[in-house]
Amino acid sequence: MKSTDRRSFLKNSGLLGLGLFAGSVSQVNARTTMFRTIGRNAEFNMSGYAAPPLETVRVGIVGLGMRGPGAVNRLSFIEGVEIRALCDLIPERAEKAKASLKDTPHKPQLYSGSSFAWKEMCEREDLDLIYIATPWEWHTPMAVFAMESGKHAVVEVPAATTLDECWQLVETSERTRKHCMMLENCCYDFFELMTLNMARQGFFGDIIHGEGAYIHNLVDLNFNKETGYQGMWRLKQNFRNGNLYPTHGLGPVCQIMNINRGDQMDHLTSMSTNDFTMAGHARELAQEDAFFNEFAAHTYRGNMNTTLVRTKNGKTIMIQHDVSSPRPYSRIHLISGTRAMARKWPEPHISKGHGWYSTEEVKELEEKYTPGIVKKVGDLARKVGGHGGMDFIMDWRLIDCLRNGLPLDQDVYDAALWSSISPLSEWSVANRSASVDVPDFTRGHWKTNKPVSVLEDYS
Repeated sequence: MKSTDRRSFLKNSGLLGLGLFAGSVSQVNARTTMFRTIGRNAEFNMSGYAAPPLETVRVGIVGLGMRGPGAVNRLSFIEGVEIRALCDLIPERAEKAKASLKDTPHKPQLYSGSSFAWKEMCEREDLDLIYIATPWEWHTPMAVFAMESGKHAVVEVPAATTLDECWQLVETSERTRKHCMMLENCCYDFFELMTLNMARQGFFGDIIHGEGAYIHNLVDLNFNKETGYQGMWRLKQNFRNGNLYPTHGLGPVCQIMNINRGDQMDHLTSMSTNDFTMAGHARELAQEDAFFNEFAAHTYRGNMNTTLVRTKNGKTIMIQHDVSSPRPYSRIHLISGTRAMARKWPEPHISKGHGWYSTEEVKELEEKYTPGIVKKVGDLARKVGGHGGMDFIMDWRLIDCLRNGLPLDQDVYDAALWSSISPLSEWSVANRSASVDVPDFTRGHWKTNKPVSVLEDYS
């Protein structure tokens, strides 16, 4: 860029003065420094979009390591699904996933042995949906290729790791009019669905503040070269310093606050502690096994990251991320309003004024506010499983929407916005927690977009 054009870009994108192009940026992966904060004009508003209904949803699944096999199992229980294709780099994984369907009507074709076998699968004409459960770096490329190939795309979290990838997803979905949904399963957990129903019926009054988190000690898993993530890819993500996994805690809060549908994120600030565990653990392992020399030489993200977001309507959201401290698991899920509040961890609590509802009163609230979707498939979800059943509810609802031509509960703008917290938090952390504007992936449509109901009465 010419210097004047470059300065204009920085000014218009809200990055001027943050030092994002100074030497300090070397602390952040270089790919996060020059990506778009402003999208092209919207070709079509995907919020509330209902694609033509599909009598049968023909599915191809790519990524059969950690998450994919569970998706294969869950989808096999859902009416109106045909699992027609399975893909993984490692042939044995594809064969194992196919074998798990032996006693079902599903007879998928296998794709494997190449890093791009998934492209051949996506180009099949007899698929409607590509289900992506691969390492993060493949999420956006695969989702974009799937949509370009005429398929709806659903992708594990996060959907993207850079702002540029976020815009790729948005613009491709708008241009192709194919759904792109992030598989944020925590939006479908039982307490989260109940509090969403409570919020939409006015139980909390005006929502003031929300909190979410991903606090989960993954040190042993991330450093396990035998049974951990292939190629240690998830450990390598921890070389980035920010909130790398915001969507589990953020998604349910955003739905309750109607983010992208009546409110929008405005700006954020983010702060990380030092790393007190991961680098030391890597050095200890390297003393016994030269395999870990590479990891002992790296600087790791801070153990705890706290990111604060302010919305256009003056609400606030706190999101925390810590996968390397000996803390109990928590996603927090706190909703605070003018009349009441609720918090899920360490155990569910719901307030009334200055006190708390009793155990018996909470049970009465659960009876009153448990939504229809849980009453219809909750028992089956608990039986089939997937994080206690929320994974199954997510998959069941996805298929139900596609079969009946309903708008998806999460659209491409949610996938992009929730995922964008990671690179934005990296920028803020690298610049002394400076405030960073959050892009509006809806390009102003949030002002008129309407909330999508996930709470239909299925009785």
